[in-house]
Amino acid sequence: MKNKKNFLVFTGNRAEFGLVLPILEEMKKTKLNFSLVISGAHLDNNFGNTLKEIKNLGYKNFFKAKINISANNKAYTPLSISEGIKKISKLILKINPDAMIIYADRFEGFAATIASTQMMIPTIHLEGGDITEGGVFDDNIRHAMTKLSHFHFTSNQEAKKRILLMGEEEWRVKNIGFTIEDHLKKKSFTNEIELIKKYKLIKNQKIIIFTLHPNPLDINSSINELKNCIKVLLKFPKCKIILTYPNNDKGSEKIIKILNNYKHKFDVIRSLGQRDYHGLLNLSLQNWHVVIMGNSSSGIKESPFFKCPTLDVGSRQQSRLRAKNVINAENNYKKIYLGLKKVLSIKFKNQIKTLDNPYKKKNPSINFINFLKTTDFKNPKVLNKKMTIKFK
Repeated sequence: MKNKKNFLVFTGNRAEFGLVLPILEEMKKTKLNFSLVISGAHLDNNFGNTLKEIKNLGYKNFFKAKINISANNKAYTPLSISEGIKKISKLILKINPDAMIIYADRFEGFAATIASTQMMIPTIHLEGGDITEGGVFDDNIRHAMTKLSHFHFTSNQEAKKRILLMGEEEWRVKNIGFTIEDHLKKKSFTNEIELIKKYKLIKNQKIIIFTLHPNPLDINSSINELKNCIKVLLKFPKCKIILTYPNNDKGSEKIIKILNNYKHKFDVIRSLGQRDYHGLLNLSLQNWHVVIMGNSSSGIKESPFFKCPTLDVGSRQQSRLRAKNVINAENNYKKIYLGLKKVLSIKFKNQIKTLDNPYKKKNPSINFINFLKTTDFKNPKVLNKKMTIKFK
């Protein structure tokens, strides 16, 4: 009997898990062997302890790699990366997968990429090639992961071109689009009736979902940005306003402290979870007026699938490819106020009923699974990367 391939999938936070979930569902459906390595914010109560959500979705075959993500000094990121490398390396040694699958641009994923590539495990990187020039470390980590990894699956054509310009061989790079497309088709999110009951929603009431991540290079600026946003949100008392916790970057504890001071004014939630979050965005396709506000990449990449108006605040997502449903406001009270007023307007919602979505491609998860099934990961050329940029 032919040996089945065995895959190891790394996940380090709630947002990334929601995006890799359609692939996991397809892996289950096609009976591919895989295990999860769960790490980072998934195992931290301060960020919702989203391991519970993973278990509730029926994923029982997992290994935990708990690392310290308390961002109390400038050494926390490199120390967390080194701890992650050590723990993930031990798991890889135990499991010995045929290939490892890692998502995006977080330092936890960087640790997993270092561990797998240095142990000569074919490593598949999802969502490389994007750029966010907003003064955070995402670009550095994302591009480093690209150069270490053996295969690259991008969410848009620009990202694919960028990876090729980095010297990666063309046969290693594929643009499959954004996996959220599969969520929409399967409607694998919380339905309208459940959301109304759970979040006490009122029909025809506009909904604002707010998430602001810190900039580790300038935490004071992030705090100022947050204060300006809250000052603006207080001007819209008729809206249903949901504030969610940030990621676990340095400075997150200060943002969380401020958010918790407004529990009497807004719904402050550690994590909506993938099912509820996408369910709320999907209301935008059902004649509700749902708006995303803040600086999360979700507002840029996921929102166009739901035709959801988005106010991108500040410079964190600067240069990231976007559809016309996204507008930007600098960190300035008046500009944020006018921006929110615009995305809450019926005129703007009508303008984005038709839009070109640069992240949309057919069957991204199925195409990825076909690659896993048909690729010979034991072929020596997989690990033998070559630089395509040559000088005469």
